[in-house]
Amino acid sequence: MIKKSKAWFCLILTVVMIALMAFTAGHGWGKGTKGSAKNIKLGLDLAGGVSITYQTKDKNPSKTDMADTIYKLQKRVEQYSTEASVYQESSNRITIEIPGVTDANKVLEELGSPGELYFISQKGSDGNDNYSFNSETGKYELAEGKTIESLQEDGSIVLTGKEVSSAKAETTQDDMKNKQNIVSLKFNKEGTEAFATATTAASANGETIGIYYDGEFVSVPTVNEPITGGNAQISGGDMDKDMQIAKNLASYIRIGGLSLALEELRSNVVGAQLGENAIRTSLLAGLIGLILVFILMTIIYRLPGVISSIGLVIYTLLVLIILNAYDITLTLPGIAGIILGIGMAVDANVIIFARVKEEIGGGAKIDNALRAGFKKAFSAILDGNVTTLIAAIVLFILGSGSVKGFAQTLGIGILVSMFTALVAVRWIMYSVYTFGAKDKKFYGEKKMRDPYNFVGNMKKWFAIAGAVILAGFIVMFVNIGKKNNAFNYSLEFMGGTSTTVSFDKEYSLEEVDDQIIPVVEKITGDANVQAQKVKGSNDVVIKTRTLSLQEREKMEEDLAQFGYDADNETPVTTENISSTVSSEMRRDAVVALLVAIVCMLLYIFVRFRDIRFAFSSILALVHDVLIVVLFYAVSRISVGNTFIAAILTILGYSINATIVIFDRIREEMHMSITRETLANTVNQAITKTMTRSIYTSATTFIMIAVLYILGVSSIKEFALPLMVGIIAGGFSSIFISGSLWYLMKTKIGKGKVAL
Repeated sequence: MIKKSKAWFCLILTVVMIALMAFTAGHGWGKGTKGSAKNIKLGLDLAGGVSITYQTKDKNPSKTDMADTIYKLQKRVEQYSTEASVYQESSNRITIEIPGVTDANKVLEELGSPGELYFISQKGSDGNDNYSFNSETGKYELAEGKTIESLQEDGSIVLTGKEVSSAKAETTQDDMKNKQNIVSLKFNKEGTEAFATATTAASANGETIGIYYDGEFVSVPTVNEPITGGNAQISGGDMDKDMQIAKNLASYIRIGGLSLALEELRSNVVGAQLGENAIRTSLLAGLIGLILVFILMTIIYRLPGVISSIGLVIYTLLVLIILNAYDITLTLPGIAGIILGIGMAVDANVIIFARVKEEIGGGAKIDNALRAGFKKAFSAILDGNVTTLIAAIVLFILGSGSVKGFAQTLGIGILVSMFTALVAVRWIMYSVYTFGAKDKKFYGEKKMRDPYNFVGNMKKWFAIAGAVILAGFIVMFVNIGKKNNAFNYSLEFMGGTSTTVSFDKEYSLEEVDDQIIPVVEKITGDANVQAQKVKGSNDVVIKTRTLSLQEREKMEEDLAQFGYDADNETPVTTENISSTVSSEMRRDAVVALLVAIVCMLLYIFVRFRDIRFAFSSILALVHDVLIVVLFYAVSRISVGNTFIAAILTILGYSINATIVIFDRIREEMHMSITRETLANTVNQAITKTMTRSIYTSATTFIMIAVLYILGVSSIKEFALPLMVGIIAGGFSSIFISGSLWYLMKTKIGKGKVAL
């Protein structure tokens, strides 16, 4: 193993590291107490944020322009948080909700007023200047008699903000190696062509191109050379003195690229959608769940179980520190990513210690068993985690909104879990052994047993899976006939009604959650009710599915018991709102999911050198996701943002479980095999990993079950499908995936096994 001096160093380092991380998580470091868990940015659903409503200057905007503007605004506000949401309110209003911030005026200033942006050539077709510098005002102004309409007719508008793909403030070095602030622009195909033509003409005559935003010139740069590659830089002027000027200009250009011109209607600081109870019960559930996992791991694996619990403490503290250090906004989908990370951290320890017990049961000495356990578990841990990490990276790059948030926390969880299992737990284990834990009673042993005939009963497993899926489809089609929708879509997917209620006193978030929300849920028959308290007022914003006239009247009547503002003639106002998950965001999520699956398939193929491993793992994954999707249809649980998080969680969880079994099949295989010995190899591999599958499923299930038991109604609707998914994932990894691979191996491809 290791020398005592090194063991002392490892144990002291572990104690110091845990103490430092605990202190950091509690107090943080430096300005703003960086790393402090109490300063983690919580999403709008958990802690609230800023809500800004814009109104289009065009009173009757088209659906296409509204959809395009919403999607572009979504991309703009993700600079504040990946969990920011944008949705339509009534026919010509757009609301932005940004979590984790409390200064609405600052956001408005940084975001800029979404006006109209034009790039204007200096000279018109008549050879006269389109604009000139006014020394009295110190600003550039349009020439007398010139208007945007006349410039458009004249052909002097080079391009508009719609042709600008991105604008970003940066600091670079000039030819003399001096730092300078610039704004980097990138144009789309049409903008590239138009800008190339305009800059070629302007550079030949030493002319400028004015950037005209929302009624005034924000920059008038000189064109030094033709710009034909679709990328441009604006430099010089006051930007060299102040980076904020460059940032403001970049912001104007970004926001000016919207399809519609907007004007601010109102802005508020709002409270959490899920209420204080959701946060409190989630934290309590997480703590209880971790304690139960510690107890279970200790009972099953004895001393290694205790050490794995220490590893989980390190994991939890590291994740909390990283979430704050990198300003990651934590929402309910983000919590799902952390839960999955905890499950994978437990899984890595289970894989290692199951192999240790197996080696001890085979007669190996304790030190050799420990070495072999970590060594043989490495490939399964690496492949399972890297496969899921690939999915997280793809989802973060291609996804938007809650998908990005989920991917962030999942990626962090995977990296931290691999560190704790393969580095921290390993060296703690070696150190404890060096100090005398050399008796096998500290570790337990696993006796070899005859393999169960999983392959021989594959028809039974396939029939069970097929019957469950078929029953789900039947119920779904019955729902379509009765309710017109296969799923109970929530307001995130279908839009709904936003009701603003002005009460005669200020209710706390806890009072809103405990008293007002249950009244609304009783009227709507839906647990997916979101409430936000407008800070500094007695107003509460309640978001529900679309309400009928009768339901609106009933709500106004029932909420009167809490006392309306007597000075307000209309204490209850309602607006129809669009889905917060736009069609473009759904498209992004689907594309990201498909690309992630393809990337996982390619990785599995490269690592296992057999495309059948890849296809069978993906088919097993489809089974698990399909079970969860059909459960939503059967149970009529609301399909919203948590639906996306649940599906992504099951995707990451299931693929990891399947990879572990495939890794053991790869290890057990021999160069020359018959169909009979191949079947025995698969059965042996599944039998040896079955306890791992059961224990991992049990520990993850416990975490989510506690969340379900203690959580508020919206948390329950999130936890229940996850519990179903864990059961489905456990079933498919043990009974489906190995049999699918065997079937493909013996029936399909060049390497099929003959009878």
